Amino acid sequence: MLQLTATQWSVVYNILSFGLVSMLATTVYTLVSQHRVLPKYRNALVLSSMVTFIAGYHYLRIFDSFKDATAEGTFNVAHDVNASSMAFNEGYRYVDWILTVPLLLVEVIAVLALAKEASKSMIMRLVPASAAMIALGYPGETSSDQGEKIMWGVLSTIPFLYILYVLFVELGKSLDRQPEGVAATIGRLRLLLIASWGVYPISYLLPIIDADGAASSGAFVGRQVGYTIADVVAKCVWGLTILKIARMKSIAEGMKDDH
Repeated sequence: MLQLTATQWSVVYNILSFGLVSMLATTVYTLVSQHRVLPKYRNALVLSSMVTFIAGYHYLRIFDSFKDATAEGTFNVAHDVNASSMAFNEGYRYVDWILTVPLLLVEVIAVLALAKEASKSMIMRLVPASAAMIALGYPGETSSDQGEKIMWGVLSTIPFLYILYVLFVELGKSLDRQPEGVAATIGRLRLLLIASWGVYPISYLLPIIDADGAASSGAFVGRQVGYTIADVVAKCVWGLTILKIARMKSIAEGMKDDH
């Protein structure tokens, strides 16, 4: 059981609301922007819309779960149900991530419109690695043992490092054939990935860093804030950057710039 102060409750409530509306707004914007890019790049925007739509749905579920868990003024993060409140379900985040993280990576391949074999090769490596990264992180998230949290966190980091290798080394080899400005934007996109994904392990480790461990309401609040901000950057800002790249490539290939 966790006892949240009124301020802590408001922080979590508002950050989850912010995450939800950000996902929904980005979904609408990327959908209505389809006509602004050439047909060959629209799949990338469809994938972006799928990512934020899936995330928006799960934020709605997380939001409802949080309200249900605090309906009686107490907060239960265990996986059971007691007389005072329903359990908060952190698993919604992992269901979201195991669906959306592979799609995020496929977006990059789709917007670059690489040769068929090159695209297939990268997708076949990035998708399993991203799924493994999320799957290995979940047991640590739900464990109350600090040793197990660290072990699963380290294991989850291995596929993450492999993803970085593919994006920075393998993908980098194709950037010299991209239109002017695209390579630089892809470079910033990769840095955005490091910056946003770097927040997840920090949030993940908060129960270990905090003196009270998993029983700390402060660690719980920090984890929800960290995860949500990272999600907004990794999905919404990422998707808008994909749109920018698609626009740049479309204009370079003769599409009129209608602003």
